[in-house]
Amino acid sequence: MGCALRKPADSVDCRRHKTATAGGGNNAVKIQEKQEALAPERRRPRLESFITSHQGWPPWLVVVAGDALGDWTPRRANTFEKLAKIGQGTYSNVYKARDLVTGKIVALKKVRFDNLEVESVKFMAREILVLRRLDHPNVVKLEGLVTSRISSSLYLVFEYMEHDLAGLAAGVGFKFSEPQIKCYMKQLLSGLEHCHSRGVLHRDIKGSNLLIDNEGILKIADFGLATFYDPKQKHPMTSRVVTLWYRPPELLLGATSYGVGVDLWSAGCILAELLAGKPIMPGRTEVEQLHKIFKLCGSPSEEYWKKYRLPNATLFKPQQPYKRNILETFKDLPSSSLPLIETLLAIDPNDRGTTSSALNSEFFTTEPYTCEPSSLPKYPPTKELDIKLRDEEARRLYYSVLPLVTCRCFCLGAIKTCIFYHFQAKGSKWKNQCS
Repeated sequence: MGCALRKPADSVDCRRHKTATAGGGNNAVKIQEKQEALAPERRRPRLESFITSHQGWPPWLVVVAGDALGDWTPRRANTFEKLAKIGQGTYSNVYKARDLVTGKIVALKKVRFDNLEVESVKFMAREILVLRRLDHPNVVKLEGLVTSRISSSLYLVFEYMEHDLAGLAAGVGFKFSEPQIKCYMKQLLSGLEHCHSRGVLHRDIKGSNLLIDNEGILKIADFGLATFYDPKQKHPMTSRVVTLWYRPPELLLGATSYGVGVDLWSAGCILAELLAGKPIMPGRTEVEQLHKIFKLCGSPSEEYWKKYRLPNATLFKPQQPYKRNILETFKDLPSSSLPLIETLLAIDPNDRGTTSSALNSEFFTTEPYTCEPSSLPKYPPTKELDIKLRDEEARRLYYSVLPLVTCRCFCLGAIKTCIFYHFQAKGSKWKNQCS
């Protein structure tokens, strides 16, 4: 089996807190959500003062995020030694660091509040509240909080994990076996089962947010887009969540009332991607993403359109129906995986089942059985950021050794500028690529 949990090239549907699946920015999803939250008013109240309050917390943090802080006592930034940057985003950086008190290696997520806007602090406070509600072997653990004396920054302290699934899957010539894929998927679904049982939707399941340690344990991380939900008391939520390649159709169609189905769809995309060895629906825009979904999973029925009455239905409803092609597309995958993929990638979120039903599916109860995490291979430290930097360096070296000649040529009936690459190897020919 192959695997390639690559990140989308589209930087529009990316994230705020750390580098993750979409190139130089898995940032825009969070930026968009934050902008939506700020939209009703242009001027936001700003919190003031870096003066330390009782228990060591700065007042600007206590005023807005007091409930999230609870009975914790802050650590000081100078009690940690930063060793290397392992993730980056618009509003945060993630560092590998050493706790100078205990000697333990940890991950420090530095969140910046440039203007101390109330909404920005509330956004972060929700992430802390979510993390403090969760306690499971397959969910990353928040171990503490660190404040800075000289800036409006806050560090979240996490257990350090050597790898993420996207980084491992992107390894050159690397392939996961079926038992290994079952092992990772079982851990992912177990972690999601815990989240959903605690009333939490992750809303950004993807390879770079699935961390793996040297013992083979997978943990769901980055809850910056997570939210609380109650299926009995539904309230409007933003549809601008989940990285594009893993975003379910109802969100692309503008749904503001949804549930666990959004995470299950993302899990289905990851399962199929690990088995197929490549992303299954790598769209560049929301329109293209919906088109890919309909081509693979079939277009929604008339009953679906009438039942959900989604805001973007009139914009994206296909003129001609698409038939469902999952079985034909994935005919070479293990037969036991197809029913689970079919279920998780159901167009109607109510048909995707639950994490519990997924864990009890044929995929996990037939041979070859899932392997134990401890039996997984030991890998050198690999994060998606490492893969990104490696690829950028490879591209830089590639183009630096190729002489470039700019010329004028006819391309598809129009004059365009083309760049010619001359390969020096014996027998090579001039090749061109229109800009």
